Amino acid sequence: MTAALKRYSPADYLALERASPTKHEFFDGEIFDMAGGSIPHSRIGTNVTIALGNLLQGRTCQVFNSDLRVKVPRGLYTYPDATVVCGELQLEGEQQDILLNPRLIVEVLSPSTEAYDRGAKFAQYRSCPSLSEYVLVSQDHALVEHFARQPSGQWLLTSYDSLDDRVSLPCLNVEIPLSDIYVNVQWERSPDVSNELPSAAM
Repeated sequence: MTAALKRYSPADYLALERASPTKHEFFDGEIFDMAGGSIPHSRIGTNVTIALGNLLQGRTCQVFNSDLRVKVPRGLYTYPDATVVCGELQLEGEQQDILLNPRLIVEVLSPSTEAYDRGAKFAQYRSCPSLSEYVLVSQDHALVEHFARQPSGQWLLTSYDSLDDRVSLPCLNVEIPLSDIYVNVQWERSPDVSNELPSAAM
């Protein structure tokens, strides 16, 4: 016989998560491990956070890395690779460590999570009324996919695949050069193609 799946309440999850040295997602009574990222994944996430932080310096918008826990209305608790909030933070719980109002979310794609980030996870994020834009960043080649919520409720996709491109983020009124997102990122390439991007000032 198959053992019954143990189910947790949000309170159970948060109690376990706050005591855990590693991060987990929670949805619909289940807790899921979040695997550690590769070096390119970590580098890209750091690059995006630094670039957004520099562009938004002095503004009312704040940038957070993957340590910030976000909850969306359908009940998913997760840790985006980068999150931007504009204006006052809306936080849940006495410990004030759960964000409810992201304006922009960035996820760096991994082979094991790409389908999830594009599908079920994006569907969860779309239920968040504060979210205006969702950005997916490939870690194995230069590609950034930008989804912007339209007044109709539909999401408009714009893709950027050249290091000369600049990713437009209308909800923040900024643009990020792809070269800043991929600086110091190494890829597996054929021998006749350089696998390292030029360094840029950090």
